[in-house]
Amino acid sequence: MAKGKSNESTISTNQEDPKQDERPKWDNKAQYMLTCIGFAVGLGNIWRFPYLCQMYGGGAFLIPYFIALVLEGIPLFCIELAIGQKLRKGSIGVWTSISPYLTGVGIASLLVSFLVGLFYNTILAWVLWYFFHSFQNPLPWQYCPLNENRTGYVEECSESSSVNYFWYRKTLNITPDINDSGILQWWLVLCLGTAWMILYVCINRGIESTGKVVYVTNTFPYLVLTIFLIRGLTLPGATDGLAYLFTPDISTLKNPRVWLDAATQIFFSLSLAFGGLIAFSSYNPPKNDCEKDAVTIAVINSFTSIYASIPVFSILGFKAKSSYWKCLDKNIMAITNKFNIGDQNVTRENYNSWLHDLNATYPEQIASLHLKECNLQHFLNE
Repeated sequence: MAKGKSNESTISTNQEDPKQDERPKWDNKAQYMLTCIGFAVGLGNIWRFPYLCQMYGGGAFLIPYFIALVLEGIPLFCIELAIGQKLRKGSIGVWTSISPYLTGVGIASLLVSFLVGLFYNTILAWVLWYFFHSFQNPLPWQYCPLNENRTGYVEECSESSSVNYFWYRKTLNITPDINDSGILQWWLVLCLGTAWMILYVCINRGIESTGKVVYVTNTFPYLVLTIFLIRGLTLPGATDGLAYLFTPDISTLKNPRVWLDAATQIFFSLSLAFGGLIAFSSYNPPKNDCEKDAVTIAVINSFTSIYASIPVFSILGFKAKSSYWKCLDKNIMAITNKFNIGDQNVTRENYNSWLHDLNATYPEQIASLHLKECNLQHFLNE
């Protein structure tokens, strides 16, 4: 009887293997790695990570971030790759195989991925809208539009900025009240439809088409980031921004919110629990070294976060430096007009010494000017 059961088990196993072999496979390891890297790397690296670094004292945020990466990110990443590779099924199939009661986990991950796809494609629609308008000279968001009488600029734009005006009035055309839904913006509808069409072309044949597309879609962003990096490092104030990024404010680590956001960032950045990693690894051969893949992809993902933060903080440093100079110029203009000082006598370099001497001699007149305090660190924190 035992021998009979053993033979039946062997026959059953042999019958199941051909079915598993029918599942498509990646053409090569590079396609799989690029796909996983592209799935993990996204707005969380380029948008949210620099934002959290600025919010939580620059380099201080890197400490809980890397701790969460080692203790949380890499182990969970490895688990997702392992179960997908072992069971060779998608997210729903994997959790159903583990236990029928866990089918809802797979369905939930599918719904989350769908919702994330909706807002990512909306962002792509905005990107396409700006891309189409970038072929104009001058750029439509470079200057404020003239008013109806052509006697000046639109008041709303003058009180804000040309960039904000183009975003809120020309792109979104937002309504004054949230209860007023307004009408469809046909230009954004076309851009959104184009984004969905591009997505369909990329995935319509499964990993056969996706594996080819990733050679472009996952390497081109690094080229763009490198261009931004070179440009950012040449801007005045870039070193101030980088110093702000890599100089840790250790006192912020006392805030438990920092550690919570670091753990959340790891989930968001590595795209854990979305189900995509399980699906991608299910197309691998069962003996693939998923542990090595998990560590490699996680390290590349974190490197990308830091690499993307450098041009971002270079530009933030330039913005802060420009605001700082603008603040100094306004104060210098007020001082020279008040005390009839010749032009070019008070400069940005000697402003503090002039202010100190004048404040010691004419404290009442200086106080009446209501000079704004110009602090570069303050502008970096904004």
